[in-house]
Amino acid sequence: MNPVDKNHWLDGLEASVERHLQHAIYYFQNQDSEVLLKPSVTGGWSIAQCLEHLNRYGHFYLPAIDRALQRHDGQPDAPTFTSTWLGSYFTRMMQPETGKWKIKAMKAYAPPPNLDAHAIVAEFIHQQETLLALLSRARRADLTATRVPISIATFIRLRLGDVFAFLIAHDERHIQQALRNLPVSQDIDVQAVR
Repeated sequence: MNPVDKNHWLDGLEASVERHLQHAIYYFQNQDSEVLLKPSVTGGWSIAQCLEHLNRYGHFYLPAIDRALQRHDGQPDAPTFTSTWLGSYFTRMMQPETGKWKIKAMKAYAPPPNLDAHAIVAEFIHQQETLLALLSRARRADLTATRVPISIATFIRLRLGDVFAFLIAHDERHIQQALRNLPVSQDIDVQAVR
């Protein structure tokens, strides 16, 4: 893989997280519980289940990223980031445009249907704000040398830049899924808001 400018890379990731945060506040925060908990017409997850799935990943990845950044505080910075084939593969699998096949969620990350919908939306908003803070801290880190374990096999450690890209692509995938569950009166063009 070719190296990319780290700050330009992080700018793009921050813009995606800002958009996810805006969607959560604008489209989900003030919805009735009935709307947030209503299963998809296709039999898929409700809006609350989509966000709870993301929250569960956030519970693993956000502290793992924080610990990785703490371990590398004071280490030399690097102006570029180079992805790995594995990191790129995981990210492409999650991106809505390139990851077209359905992936069954691991049991620990599959949310039940009965949830406290508003608490889940609040937690998602909090996690997106935390993710923005971590991206800001990452501007002073080496995204290639700093490693983070992955949730499916903690003995595998990916580059920090790859973990950010994977996590944010995964968020995008399920936020688009959640947006498709909005009532027709609030239906939005998901592609237009990207």
